[in-house]
Amino acid sequence: MFIAAIVLLIPGGYAATQKQDARVFGYELLLDCYNCKSGTSDDLEHCYSYLDKMVPFIGMHEQEPPSIFRTPRREFPDKAGLSGWVPLADSSIVIHTITKHNFVSIDVYSCKEFDPKKVVQFTKKYFAPKRIEKQFVLRGRHYFDTRISRSSGSSWHVSYTSPDID
Repeated sequence: MFIAAIVLLIPGGYAATQKQDARVFGYELLLDCYNCKSGTSDDLEHCYSYLDKMVPFIGMHEQEPPSIFRTPRREFPDKAGLSGWVPLADSSIVIHTITKHNFVSIDVYSCKEFDPKKVVQFTKKYFAPKRIEKQFVLRGRHYFDTRISRSSGSSWHVSYTSPDID
């Protein structure tokens, strides 16, 4: 069973945590990497290698090899960079980059548990960012709750994050 840390932001920028047992459908790690090593956010082979090698590193299984492509500079000058993904038997890993800012955004989503600290470690090795914003979200928190009908209505949710995924 996964133990979630609920992070409550309080004045002054401090976070208070509270533990909760949770059986969820999936786990999603969102990373925003700032000031990455020059050239890495515009290198097709480097970003392909990141996706390809991340899969076995975190114990996942790819359904197909990664796909990665360049966003045209002329058409999208503020968004020029790379986008790619690798479909997993367990879900997917997605990457987007903005070349002129050496910015890399990564989304690892899986219905199988994985170690977010390993993903952060791997990402730091590949892109050498000066700063990383991290969010860890528990998805489908009510998926296994038989008391709730999956087809009725919608609801807002509280984001569950893990403050210690360095």
